[in-house]
Amino acid sequence: MKFLLLLLAGWNAAAEVPSKDARWDPIEATRYSFPMPAARTKPEWEQRRAHLRKQVQAAAGLLPMPQRGPVPATVFGKLERDGYTIEKVYLETLPGYYLGGNLYRPRGKQGKFPGVLTPHGHWKNGRLEHTDLASIPGRSINLARQGYVVLAYDMVGYNDTKQTPHAFGNDREHLWNFHPFALQTWNSLRVADFLASLPDVDASRLAMTGASGGGTQTFVLASIDERIGVDVPVNMISASMQGGSPCENAPGLRHDATNVEIGALMAPRPMLLVAATGDWTKNVPLIEFPVIRQIYSLFDAVSQVEVVQFDSPHNYHQRSREAMYTFFGKHVLKKDSGPVAEQPFTVEKPEDMLVWSGREMPANAANYEQVLAAWRKATAVAAPDREALRFALSVDVPALVESYRVGDSIRMSRQGKSDLVHGYYRDGAGVPVLVVHPDGAAAGRQADAANGRPVLWMDAWGTGEAKGTRDTKVTHFYTFHRTDAQNRVQDILTALAWLRSQHGQTVELRGIGEAAVWALFAAAADGGAIRLQADWSGFDGSEEAFEKRFFVPGILRVGGMKTALALTEGKR
Repeated sequence: MKFLLLLLAGWNAAAEVPSKDARWDPIEATRYSFPMPAARTKPEWEQRRAHLRKQVQAAAGLLPMPQRGPVPATVFGKLERDGYTIEKVYLETLPGYYLGGNLYRPRGKQGKFPGVLTPHGHWKNGRLEHTDLASIPGRSINLARQGYVVLAYDMVGYNDTKQTPHAFGNDREHLWNFHPFALQTWNSLRVADFLASLPDVDASRLAMTGASGGGTQTFVLASIDERIGVDVPVNMISASMQGGSPCENAPGLRHDATNVEIGALMAPRPMLLVAATGDWTKNVPLIEFPVIRQIYSLFDAVSQVEVVQFDSPHNYHQRSREAMYTFFGKHVLKKDSGPVAEQPFTVEKPEDMLVWSGREMPANAANYEQVLAAWRKATAVAAPDREALRFALSVDVPALVESYRVGDSIRMSRQGKSDLVHGYYRDGAGVPVLVVHPDGAAAGRQADAANGRPVLWMDAWGTGEAKGTRDTKVTHFYTFHRTDAQNRVQDILTALAWLRSQHGQTVELRGIGEAAVWALFAAAADGGAIRLQADWSGFDGSEEAFEKRFFVPGILRVGGMKTALALTEGKR
């Protein structure tokens, strides 16, 4: 009977530990159909929301948030029209880096008006696009006539904002979180700062709307900036397509997350989802919207979220715009007077709208390398920050680790996850030891016997029995998947947590050879009682070293070796 109970206990433990490591399974970038998230209680969602907001910030290079003063801005070239005015504007969002746009204001009205941010999306003509499927001037003119101050501004690489191309960022630049997603999110944040500072804008009433890639900008900014009180992302939020452009994808952005959850971070603030039958939002009313509405229900705020769908290809056409006008009227202007129809409008000539038409850029305008340097200086973390390091590494310190042992072989997995860590364990007396060898547990076992103390030799990701293959050339791979270095640090944290569950809080961590750097960053991220034994003297902490030997997007932005050494001071 005793044998049977032990056998059943072993079977139960094995059932909690996956038979394979799901991290090797491919996610086919933006076309993967993600399962819908579920939040059963408000506290559960609030915990998830707090994490996701920081994850988005970290992917954008904005965790912790850089200091922001007043936005240097130049507004000129006013055109006075029937019920509205248009001005050219450029904002210096980084020293020497200029964001172009057009400011639309009500004419003949007094008071403080709501402010609206309106990014354009991937239309050929950017913020000047005017076709049957999308008109950025059309929605801006109509909003101004309705009583809003509107800033239509460029995506990077469009119209007046061409100091970088639209697609940029290599592995080395990613070490600093320098890529289109980060720069566009920063630009949107500075647009909100600018609008909120205008004397004719009510800073407590900011709203945002955009379609396609502009829809991504809309729900991304709303996810991290509570000032966006109402938003209308158009033809974008989907479980089956997450965004195809580099400006919608950044390393770490969708680790264990989707646009559905990121969009739902708007709750309980008012949000209208506009969908189309002819693109990837075709299932939104039946699949994605009910999930988002359920999250709103946790706040007793289901009346604050709505969906509308049109039988149309990908668009921000008149009917979609009219749905937005009506929703804004109800939730921003507080005028629930029924549908708001679009009024006829006249589009200006491009030369009368473009900032640099007939005008030179300022003398300090930066080239690409100078923009990168300005970004690094503006966003660099000033002091060692363990939370920022953890988000850069995309790791967590597990509260509970499931395990299954057969003889001296052990398999471990974080509760609720599908990762798998293999190793060998030998019991003993004294402070337990975790040995990490670059060739895996078997090699570590030969190199370090730990002198009779409890010891766990582990196969960190990609070593020993944990080897596998991944096609990292898949589009936007690191948006969805962790790097080798990130997975290795996570595996060390998982093994540390298991050892603590068996022997108490103090653990000795030994990193051998190349694994010394993995151990150093794991100890820095862990923050617990660790005796660190590792020699990383062969790793100089340069850009080349991180790019080739310990690739972690954002790692230099959060301080690199300097931060790791500061956070492990006293552990060696």
